[in-house]
Amino acid sequence: MKRIEFLLAALMLLFGACAMRAQTPKNVEYVFTEASDLNLVGKILDDTPNPYHRVDTCRYKGFTKSENIQVRCSAGLAVLFETNSSTISVKPDYGYMNRGVNTMGISLRGYDLYIMKDGKWLYAASKAPADGKEENNLVLIKDLPQGVKKCMLYLPIYSELYSLKIGTEKGSEITPMESPFRYRVGIFGSSFTQGISTSRPGMSYPMQLMRNTGIQILGLGCSGNCKLQPYFADVLCDADVDAFIFDAFSNPSAAMIKERLFPFIEKVRKAHPDIPLIFMQTIYREGRNFSTVTAAYEQAKMDMASELMAEAVKKYDNVYFIRTDTGRNGHESSVDGIHPSDMGYLGWAESIEKQVLKILKKYGMK
Repeated sequence: MKRIEFLLAALMLLFGACAMRAQTPKNVEYVFTEASDLNLVGKILDDTPNPYHRVDTCRYKGFTKSENIQVRCSAGLAVLFETNSSTISVKPDYGYMNRGVNTMGISLRGYDLYIMKDGKWLYAASKAPADGKEENNLVLIKDLPQGVKKCMLYLPIYSELYSLKIGTEKGSEITPMESPFRYRVGIFGSSFTQGISTSRPGMSYPMQLMRNTGIQILGLGCSGNCKLQPYFADVLCDADVDAFIFDAFSNPSAAMIKERLFPFIEKVRKAHPDIPLIFMQTIYREGRNFSTVTAAYEQAKMDMASELMAEAVKKYDNVYFIRTDTGRNGHESSVDGIHPSDMGYLGWAESIEKQVLKILKKYGMK
């Protein structure tokens, strides 16, 4: 009798486990929904004709050819949706695609899926399309549990999308998810802010900061091209934000910082007189460890930033200067002597989190 009771209990547990699993059919039929018809978050400007562009380059002038490409890429954008599908795929239509050597293809032109579990975002899947199959249906994950899943899909950091369709199983539902992120905090910065050398789109320091704090980050990272230009300030002046964070001292030389910093601050402050403008010191680049020329150039930038920001925080209201680092393993985190790996970006996000939250709290953002 006890043996029979044990077998029955085991069968019940097995049945319960199977009931919680939604096995995807072998020949699943997908139905596609345009991602921008769901809930697209992370955009610094909402009124771009192409919803996956960060800046309307027909409206804002002055950008170089490379800057025009970069601001049309989808770095920092994510799609929020809910679905009860057992599988999720993507079917992209690309414009420009980047194939750099110091960043994984998943980050440059691929997709990074998180699903909420117990109130927290948990990694689910990440993939990039194979060469020659860039616009095929790319299955990210199958055999998802039954029930409605709350999903966040990060878009490529260095590719332009004309369209992105999210595939779900025929007969299932997919709907926009209400954003759990509060406020609108813009970040303007360099390749670090864009996420160069990350393994996947969700691992840049702004995206890690966003997940860790619940603050919506609106990224405008432009690799090699964040140099306090007045035409970038034009974009920032028009942004609807509650605060700004600036990775402003990574790309410009010391001379450029000296020439451009105060006019840049004054222009942005005129448009946003009452919000905090938080400037970050650039990180230590490991490529300077044994190069005296690189070390001198990098230190001059850091020294100029420190000197001028000490004056700026006294001269201007609502202007702040915070320190950054890449964590306790910072010296082991470099990918190419310039950019940190995921580990380094984690250290960066952690190094600024308390400082940023403390400043935002002064302005009623908790």
